[in-house]
Amino acid sequence: MPSIRQEWFSNVRNDVLSGLVVALALIPEALAFSVIAGVDPKVGLYAAFSMATVVAFTGGRPGMISAATGSMALLMITLVKQHGLQYLFAATVLTGLLQMLIGWLGFARLMRFVSRSVITGFANALAIVIFMAQLPELIHVPWTVYALTAGGLAVIYLLPYVTKAVPSPLVAIVVLTALTVLLGLHVPTVGDKGQLPDSLPVFLFPEMPINLHSLRIIFPVSLAMAVVGLLESMMTATLIDDFTDTSSNKRRECVGQGVANIVTGFLGGMAGCAMIGQSVINVKSGGRGRLSTLTAGIVLLILVVFLGPWVARIPMAALVAVMIMVSIGTFNWGSIRNLREHPKSSSVVMLATVAMVVATNNLALGVLTGVLLSGFFFAHKVGQILRVRSVAEDEGRVRTYTVTGQVFFASAERFIASFDFKEVVDKVRIDVSRAHFWDITAVSALDKVILKFRREATEVEVIGLNEASATMVDKFAVHDKDGAEDLLMSH
Repeated sequence: MPSIRQEWFSNVRNDVLSGLVVALALIPEALAFSVIAGVDPKVGLYAAFSMATVVAFTGGRPGMISAATGSMALLMITLVKQHGLQYLFAATVLTGLLQMLIGWLGFARLMRFVSRSVITGFANALAIVIFMAQLPELIHVPWTVYALTAGGLAVIYLLPYVTKAVPSPLVAIVVLTALTVLLGLHVPTVGDKGQLPDSLPVFLFPEMPINLHSLRIIFPVSLAMAVVGLLESMMTATLIDDFTDTSSNKRRECVGQGVANIVTGFLGGMAGCAMIGQSVINVKSGGRGRLSTLTAGIVLLILVVFLGPWVARIPMAALVAVMIMVSIGTFNWGSIRNLREHPKSSSVVMLATVAMVVATNNLALGVLTGVLLSGFFFAHKVGQILRVRSVAEDEGRVRTYTVTGQVFFASAERFIASFDFKEVVDKVRIDVSRAHFWDITAVSALDKVILKFRREATEVEVIGLNEASATMVDKFAVHDKDGAEDLLMSH
């Protein structure tokens, strides 16, 4: 009960008001994503309603908004073109099932491999993408649009100095709508984006043959959507954790996203995931609990179905102003200053993530690029920490090499190069008590060193292998096996 009270009713007034702002901001986005995917506008709007409402109950990050998104819409274009809407609904249900499975298998644990630089790059890239998405609304339009957008931004940023009783983005939307209606201004409105539906969604079973052929068509699309959806949701949850200084249950979020997509598919919606922009609007407007997400979903449906004519009159300039605020709020401005102060590798990872996302409009690709680069730089750094010192003993007849550090694929060459194979000694002792052998490349490097010394008729003794390294060496090393030279060559 205390956790239900905390997650649902600890911030009722702010949650309801911020949910209202999000609902208004979701409408043009859902319409735009429907256009991208090549589907009827109601498919995107029903998805926004269904995703937000279900995730409010099933998600693991209170206050995070899920709906139809651009990254998911891009993945379904070909499926809709070639096979039609019913296949999309089936693919959405399958996406949900795959997300639940991936969630149960512990996908959330992979977030440990996403470095802070990648998360910063992800946020910055999103800010740029969100801002760039507003530019078409500001090109070839009457001057009144610029005046309204500037006025909207002024209200958004200045009103909090006067009062924080109501979220300033909500006030901006209401004021600008009232102005355009009263003054009879001819500016682009939400109604220009597409026809708003006038009926409630109904439960439908996708009309398509259920066989292997159909599964072959939808499975690749569903798998791509499942992975991209979870990746974006996990990254958004991490950002909202940072913004609110609270933690979230990532595993529950994975499964919750899956449940929401299954319901959405049966209600005639397209697959969705967490939305960074809307989640930031929610948090910046004071939304913290699950009630804000539920309010956004339900209010969206009420607005669209019952108040459609009014919603259609909202000027796009008002929503552009809100999205510009989101863009400015999402961008990590400190990261520009940190470019000089942070290690070069961190900055490269951050910039590569940004560049990849902005260039491809694919968040998953950007994050993958960042993670791979982080792994490369980490391996390179750890590989540099290997040291091999040597001392001569027994009047120069014995040479002891002491190895300190990690021996693995990135440091194996350095390990081999640290030994002097031409020195004439009776015996070589290799002390590895301060080293660890991580992989087959490391074991192979040890084989090479031992066999090279033996070729020079030098006796070799390896001492101090820790338990894990010894297991690796016993299992994979060939230097003590018959025909070791040949075996090493075949490796």
